[in-house]
Amino acid sequence: MAAEDSPNPRGPNCWQCRFFAVSWDPRMPYACQRLGFKTPVLPAIEVLRIDGQHCRGFAPKGSAPAAASPSAAPRPEAPSASSRPTSTRLWQA
Repeated sequence: MAAEDSPNPRGPNCWQCRFFAVSWDPRMPYACQRLGFKTPVLPAIEVLRIDGQHCRGFAPKGSAPAAASPSAAPRPEAPSASSRPTSTRLWQA
């Protein structure tokens, strides 16, 4: 998709892409899950720098799923305290 075909002539906004992720790596804080790489700058900028074209992997984030009404589906009951297994071991961090 050429820049003139894109709805945004500046290219896609990674923050609005469903494949954009924030990485745990402080040296490479941004990631593109579709193209499979991490980068210190936004992935769309890196794609433009390397390929010379705007990112073609952009897919807008979907809308948030509608919350089901409480009466639509019955909620499973939580197990009672007496039916939960008990542990005799203590865990320390």
